[in-house]
Amino acid sequence: MIVAMKNILITGGTGLIGSALCDLLVSQNHHVTVLSRHPKMVKDRCGQQVKGIQSLADIDAEIKIDWVFNLAGEPIADKPWTKKRKAALEKSRIDLTRHLVDWIAQRKHAPECLISGSAVGWYGDGGNTVLTEQSDFVDEYTHQLCEGWEQQALRASRFGVRVCTVRTGLVLAANGGFLHKILLPFKLGVGGRLGSGQQYMPWVHIKDMVNLLAFLANNNQAEGPFNANSPNPVSNKLFTKTLADVLHRYAFIPVPAWLLKALLGEMSGLLLTGQRTIPEKAQAMGFHFFYTDLKLALTDVLTNKN
Repeated sequence: MIVAMKNILITGGTGLIGSALCDLLVSQNHHVTVLSRHPKMVKDRCGQQVKGIQSLADIDAEIKIDWVFNLAGEPIADKPWTKKRKAALEKSRIDLTRHLVDWIAQRKHAPECLISGSAVGWYGDGGNTVLTEQSDFVDEYTHQLCEGWEQQALRASRFGVRVCTVRTGLVLAANGGFLHKILLPFKLGVGGRLGSGQQYMPWVHIKDMVNLLAFLANNNQAEGPFNANSPNPVSNKLFTKTLADVLHRYAFIPVPAWLLKALLGEMSGLLLTGQRTIPEKAQAMGFHFFYTDLKLALTDVLTNKN
C-alpha cells in the first residue's frame, strides 16, 4: 500500500522501539521529528534525516503534524520501585502525555491520530487466563500506571484525534531491551527460569512491533486499546528453554521467587507474574504478525543483530 508522505512527531524516538520506528518511517519517505531531552543525539540514534527538537514549542504552529507516536517513558524494570522511582515513571508517562495532549489541543491543525504507548501491565497479573482487549484487569501498580497513561492519551479524542493505546509486551531485539539484559547469564550457561516459571511472557519481535505501530497509524478504523505481542505468548519456563536452545547452552539454575522479592521488592512482580495476552483486535483488522514462533524470532534477532 502506498502512503502519502506524512509529517510525523515521535516522543521517545531514541529508545529501542522509537529508533526502529524512525528507520521504518524514513524508509517510507515520511518527514520525522523526534522530541528528545538530548536533541543532538537524535541523528545518531535515529538517522541523519530525522530532526531532533527539545521542546514542542520548536514546532512551527503553521506546520501540520499528521501522526503522533507517543513512546516516551523511563524504563520500568531498571530500578526498584521506591516512591522516588514511581514518581519518575509517572512523570515520564502520565505527565508527558498530559503535556503532549495539551499541546495538541492548542494546535491550529489537529493530527489525524495519536498512537500512544502503554503496556500489557495494564492487565496486572493475568495468571493463565487468555487476555484480549476486552478483558478485565487486576488493580495493582502496573495497571494504575498504564491506566493513568492511557487516560491522558484518550483526552486527545476530544479534539478530533483518533487515539490508539498500544499495550506492548516484551520486545525482542538484540541491541537493547529486556533480552539484552538477560543474555549474559544465558551465554555463560547459568540462566534459568524465574520462580515457578509458569508465568506467561507476551513477546513481540521488534519488526512486528514497529510494523504494527505504522499499521495503526495508517488504518482509519483503528481506535482504542491494542495488545502488541505475538499471538503465541509462552511461559517463562518455555521461554528460558527456547533461549538456551538458540544459544546452544544449558539453563538449569532457577532464580527462586523469594530471592527476587528480597532484591527487588514490589518490582519483582514484573518477573514473577505475567499476562497471556493475544492481539485479537490487530489480527481481526488484518494485521499479520511475521514472527509467531519464538525460536525463529530469537534466532533472527540474535543472528541478524536487529
